[in-house]
Amino acid sequence: MNSSSNKVPLSRLILPWKIAGELYRHKTLIYQLTKRDIISRYRGSYLGIFWSLLRPLCMLCVFGVMFGYIFPSKLGRFPSESKIDFALTLFCGLMVFDMIGECLARAPTLVLVSANYVTKVVFPLEILPVTVVGAAFCHLLISLIPLLIGVAIVHGSIPLTVVYLPLILVPLILLCLGVTWFFSSLGVFFRDINSLVPVLMTILMYASAIFYSIDKVPPLLQPVVHLNPLAILIHLWRNAIMWRLPFEWARYGAHFAICAGFMVVSYVIFMRTKSAFADVI
Repeated sequence: MNSSSNKVPLSRLILPWKIAGELYRHKTLIYQLTKRDIISRYRGSYLGIFWSLLRPLCMLCVFGVMFGYIFPSKLGRFPSESKIDFALTLFCGLMVFDMIGECLARAPTLVLVSANYVTKVVFPLEILPVTVVGAAFCHLLISLIPLLIGVAIVHGSIPLTVVYLPLILVPLILLCLGVTWFFSSLGVFFRDINSLVPVLMTILMYASAIFYSIDKVPPLLQPVVHLNPLAILIHLWRNAIMWRLPFEWARYGAHFAICAGFMVVSYVIFMRTKSAFADVI
C-alpha cells in the first residue's frame, strides 16, 4: 500500500513549491473533504454551522465579563490599557492557539479513523492533514469576525495594521501543517501519543504567551520563549489587531523559516512512513 511513496526522489519532498504543486493537484478533493469535515461537525444541530460564529462570540462575551469586571487584569503593554483590552487580547491569543490546538488534538488518530482510505492505493493520504488544517483555518476566520467587531467598538475603528494578518497566517498555516503531518504519522505507530497530546497542549498553551506578554518574560527565559514560533505569531497577531504597532520583520522572517522548515521535515516523515500504515493498522 502506497509503497511508491518511498521511491519519490527526496528533492520532490523537501522543496516547498513541489509540495505545493502536489497538493494543488488534489485541490478539488481537499476542498470536498474540508467542506464535509466542517458540515459534519454540526450535522443534526438546530443552528448548524452558525455555531462556528456563536461559540467565539460567547467566548468573547465571557472574557469581557470575567476579566473586565470580576477578575480585572492587564498585560501591562501600555498605561492606557483597559480591562476590556485585556479580554480582547486574551481572546486574540486563544483563537490562534485554538487553530493549532485543534490540529494537534485530531492528528494522532487522523489516519487511524480513516482506515478505509489507507487501504486504497490511489488515495493520497497526505491530504488528510491538509483538510484538518483547512477546517481549523475556517473556524479561525469566523472567530476573527467578533474580535474585529469588538476592537472597532472599544477603539472606535479597526486598525490599518490588520493588513499584516494575511502575512501572519502563512507561517501559522505552515506550522499547523507540520504539526498535523508529524503527529498523524507518529500516532499510527505509537498509540500512546494520543494520551500525551493533552499534556502537550497544556504546556504549549502556557508557553505561548497567551495570558501574558512576551516582553514581560524574565530575561533568563526570554531565549526559550523566542524559540517558540507560536508565541511569536501570537505576539505579531496581537500587535496587528490590538496595539497598532509596526510590523516586526526580523522576528517574522526568522519564525517563517522555522515554520516552513518544520513543515517540510514533517511532510518528508509522513511521505516516507505512509507505506507502512496499512501493515500497522
